[in-house]
Amino acid sequence: MDSIALPATQWLSLYWFRWSVLSNFSYENAYVLWAIPVIPVFYFIKWVLHYRFREKVEIAFMGKKEPYDLSALLRFIPPGVQSFFFIFLLLALARPQKTSEIKEQKSEGIDIVLALDISESMRMEDLRPNRLEAAKNVGLKFIQGRLNDRIGIVLFAGEAFSLSPLTNDYGLLEDYLDQIDFNLISKPGTAIGSALAVATNRMLESKSKSKIVVLISDGDNTAGNIDPFTAAEIANAYGVKLYTIAVGKDGPVPMGEDIFGNTNYVQNNLDEATLRKIAALGQGQFFRATNNTTLQRIFKKIDQFERTEIKVKRFKQKQDYYTIYLSWAVVLLLLWLALKSTFLMNALED
Repeated sequence: MDSIALPATQWLSLYWFRWSVLSNFSYENAYVLWAIPVIPVFYFIKWVLHYRFREKVEIAFMGKKEPYDLSALLRFIPPGVQSFFFIFLLLALARPQKTSEIKEQKSEGIDIVLALDISESMRMEDLRPNRLEAAKNVGLKFIQGRLNDRIGIVLFAGEAFSLSPLTNDYGLLEDYLDQIDFNLISKPGTAIGSALAVATNRMLESKSKSKIVVLISDGDNTAGNIDPFTAAEIANAYGVKLYTIAVGKDGPVPMGEDIFGNTNYVQNNLDEATLRKIAALGQGQFFRATNNTTLQRIFKKIDQFERTEIKVKRFKQKQDYYTIYLSWAVVLLLLWLALKSTFLMNALED
């Protein structure tokens, strides 16, 4: 903590007596200020005692009474000077100061790839309005909650491609998420291995200490030319952690309506084994989301697991101002001592 010296003549300005200036100081010995209201009380008691016990000489004046002499008020100047001396001395003892803080923030961001399944089975409506839209909505909130992290998006169905490179332009990522639709990939199937390979490829030039892939799917690996377990091992070799989320319920699941407006039900059996093993190989974690609320909780957990490391250094500069009020106190003390040798200290009282 550094202290800055003031220019030698700065104390002469009356600026330092403004209430706005005095109230903006922080006082290291603030308790001393409580003595200031005692000063006028002290002088009042002194005056009462003096008036009560002073010696009086009875003098009879003949004729018309003399008018009040304003010069008698001069006797109040020395005690006034003395009282201000005490006030400024107490202000100096309270040690007024200002502290400015410089904060240096350094963050170690995380590189994250969201790998999202857009195959036909993601149209199922056990999550509202459907699995894909539910995943998009939660992914949007996940992106909005990140800080200084680069995020990329990979889409997959029968094949996989990178929709967005790693970026911290969160507005651009939100636009990309909004544009995601089932028509972006026409080839049917679920190429989980290919999705992991594309996501890992995005991480090859990453210098981040923490690299993760969040893969969301509702099916088995039924397409692509890369085995998902091999792709998971490759990702692990490059230091990429894998989180997998299986979305959907088992059993009859609503999916669209027939020509009469009745809800269609499709039998769904989700095999978790593949996604569990991928998460294990990728040193990550597997989750199962059967509704929108569960999916939101999963993303919150991942958000807590993978937080950006922020290092903050604070430097404080302290500037003392007690010398200003101490200088005024010394001047007033010298003035009071000088007044002791003048007629003002012996002015006649009524």
